[in-house]
Amino acid sequence: MGRSWATLGVDLHLEPSRAGGLRRGLTDALRDAVRSGRLAPGTRLPSSRSLAADLGIARNTVAEAYADLVAEGWLTARQGSGTRVGDRVVAPPSGTAAAARRAPGRPVHSLVPGTPDLAAFPRAEWLKAARRALATAPFDALDYGDPRGRPELRAALAGYLARARGVRTGPDRVVITAGFSHALGILGRVLRARGVRTVAVESYGLDVHWSLLRDAGCATPALPYDELGTDPGGLGDAGAVLLTPAHQFPMGTPLHPDRRAAVVDWARRTGGLVLEDDYDGEFRYDRQPIGALQGLDPDRVVYLGTASKSLAPGLRLGWMVLPPALVEEVTAAKGRIDTVGALDQLTLAEFLTSGAYDRHVRSSRLRYRRRRDALAAAVTARAPGVQVTGIAAGLHALLRLPPGTEQSVVQAAAWQGLALHGLDYHRHPEAVAEPLDALVVGYGTPPDSAWAGALEALCRVLP
Repeated sequence: MGRSWATLGVDLHLEPSRAGGLRRGLTDALRDAVRSGRLAPGTRLPSSRSLAADLGIARNTVAEAYADLVAEGWLTARQGSGTRVGDRVVAPPSGTAAAARRAPGRPVHSLVPGTPDLAAFPRAEWLKAARRALATAPFDALDYGDPRGRPELRAALAGYLARARGVRTGPDRVVITAGFSHALGILGRVLRARGVRTVAVESYGLDVHWSLLRDAGCATPALPYDELGTDPGGLGDAGAVLLTPAHQFPMGTPLHPDRRAAVVDWARRTGGLVLEDDYDGEFRYDRQPIGALQGLDPDRVVYLGTASKSLAPGLRLGWMVLPPALVEEVTAAKGRIDTVGALDQLTLAEFLTSGAYDRHVRSSRLRYRRRRDALAAAVTARAPGVQVTGIAAGLHALLRLPPGTEQSVVQAAAWQGLALHGLDYHRHPEAVAEPLDALVVGYGTPPDSAWAGALEALCRVLP
């Protein structure tokens, strides 16, 4: 049986004009595709037999069109390599050049918070876990899954979070998500459906999180913030509150024990919910990690975590630990089928149960602690008027600047090719906190090879 047209090679969309002959129409169509940039330099084209079968024309016609374009320099043809688009300058689509001229250059260094050292991702160990997970995966793992997530990962997370973060849960209360924002979007819809109109937030945080809650129809007033952390005394008639109690982002302080107790008391008294963002709880350096707030009352606190800081945000793996009364509603709101890749879930489950996750976190903790110490020492030596705070945990530090200098320092950093966030970038529009000039420095972001250069660039712009 001969091969059908569908098995002959790569796909290539062309609409050659038949006016003036097929050979000329095909040649013009191919030339235009290269000239416009639709076919990039080096792109391998289908064989003459394959393209002829796709277009329903004679093979000789295609071969002759290819030969014409090779002669003109648009294509190259080498034995064993096939026919490819030649390496020549082509005019970009209209408007592209102007847009490129206006686009700012990429920074040489980045100390923007929120990302770990991606070059340190444990590729070899992750690959081993992926192979083991795939080899032992049941057939139904490749089907549309339970919207709560794979049972293997929910069980592994329940055990790990209980051991490492003091979370009180079982697998039946864990729901897997595609990261924190996915989880918060689901919770926002559930809360609004329950009649919640207000979700209080902290005076400093991430605008994307506040926006997700507002998109769900909830107001997001800011709670007061002082040296003890976020003050739950301003909760009023809010139906829920979003907090980072273990390591306030970006101020870097833990929520005072009295206020941890007060926010749980508020939730019990009013029937409200606490949404606990434990975004970097595993990275504490000077003493044992502060346990999850959820451990104080699993019925009133929703625990939220991800692999974004411990592994990589590109994995899109997160989890919610829910009060029993919320499980059914959240599962329904998430959808009828799982929205997170089953193989990635199985790989993370294997990574957790094999001990590879613990080993990776411990080695990362040592590396980030060395960076933190180097940052603190360099700033103290080079800019004694700048105070380094919030460094007991996490992957970022708060550098308190002399009053009135924040914007000029951020601008100077941009001129030096250094990406930085000032504290004002993370300030809620209705923040109830004393204005403060500061930088939020993500010392986990640069790879090891760039860390020294990024630190030097930072010190050059500090007042």
